[in-house]
Amino acid sequence: MKSTMEIALRLFPHLTNRKCMCGGNHEVCIQCNSCRFEMPSQLPTDFEHLAQYIDHTALKPETSQKEIEKLCAEADELHTMAVCVNPIYVKTAKKMVNNAKVCSVVGFPLAASKSDVIYEETKQALEDGASEIDMVIKTNWLKDKKYKEIEEEIDGIAKLVHRYDALLKVILENCVLTDEEKIIGCLISKRAGADFVKTSTGFNTSGATVEDVALMRDVVGFKLGVKAAGGIRTREQAIAMLKAGANRIGASKTIDIIKG
Repeated sequence: MKSTMEIALRLFPHLTNRKCMCGGNHEVCIQCNSCRFEMPSQLPTDFEHLAQYIDHTALKPETSQKEIEKLCAEADELHTMAVCVNPIYVKTAKKMVNNAKVCSVVGFPLAASKSDVIYEETKQALEDGASEIDMVIKTNWLKDKKYKEIEEEIDGIAKLVHRYDALLKVILENCVLTDEEKIIGCLISKRAGADFVKTSTGFNTSGATVEDVALMRDVVGFKLGVKAAGGIRTREQAIAMLKAGANRIGASKTIDIIKG
């Protein structure tokens, strides 16, 4: 497999083979704005108080409003960073939580909708009260090497999200990607203005792995977020993801993780 630097130079031909001047630890500069050179390190430092890293999640299609209300109550009790819900429940979650952020997913889980549909879905979620958006990268575009289209779609969503002072996480369905495709997806997401990259939807054949988290962290440097999601059910798994470089965990088994 080609190195991250070789892949970046192929994707962005105007770049030069040099270290980022802003002090990033990645192999090639893709402009300091993309590198978030003014941001603090996103590397986790506290492996004991796990709630601060967790998006308490309920995304199954059968999830009821009563279950969302329970999710929000648990999030406040446990002091998780956020609740993560489908767009239909953003308003409910916003009313229910006191301290946790409200995260919503768009283009989820297949990213099969057209870009303008995903844009409107994102806008509605933000207007309903979401302060974080997890969007799914178009895996078919990644396979078809439609890199310009991917960057344009993410860039448009990122600019919209940031107008609402919200955060954007881009989900890569890593279980169906090669390592080179994972690197390309992370580089494009970073370049296009995403605040996080994320390991999976949790709706495909497998979820987060320590190896994928480490790879994504290596690609995006230490000033972007990396969210590990999919199949994380124990405290030991969560800590392993954080030690590999994740600074956010998506989990439905939050109580099991925190209480060990």
